[in-house]
Order: sequence, then C-alpha cells, then structure tokens
Amino acid sequence: MPIYEYRCTACGCRFEKLVRGNEKVACPECGKSRLDKLFSVFGVKSGDRFTPSSGGSCSSCSASSCEGCK
Repeated sequence: MPIYEYRCTACGCRFEKLVRGNEKVACPECGKSRLDKLFSVFGVKSGDRFTPSSGGSCSSCSASSCEGCK
C-alpha cells in the first residue's frame, strides 16, 4: 500500500494519500478528483528532522510537519 503525493488541478492543494487497491482519490480541500500524481522521493526521518533521500529540502515541510494545503 504505497503513499502517493498529489496536486489538485482544481484548487492547487498538495497532499499525500495512502492508496489501497483501486481506491479513488479526491482532494481533501475541494473534493474534486482531477489530480496530478507527483514524483516523490523516499525520505528519512531522524529525531525531529526530515531529509529527502535526494538530499534536497522540501519548501512546504518543516521539522516534523508538512504544511500541505495550509
């Protein structure tokens, strides 16, 4: 059961979703299902720090929380 990252084409919300089987995915903000699946990388969390495996940093996430649609 992979976790995918999405961006809603209707409202621009970015979010992650644990997808089970053929489950339909909808935006948690507007409820639309017009989504772009985003390329994501594996990450490593150590203590209160999150580091993407690519060595880059996420502009919308901080230590232990992701801002998502906020």
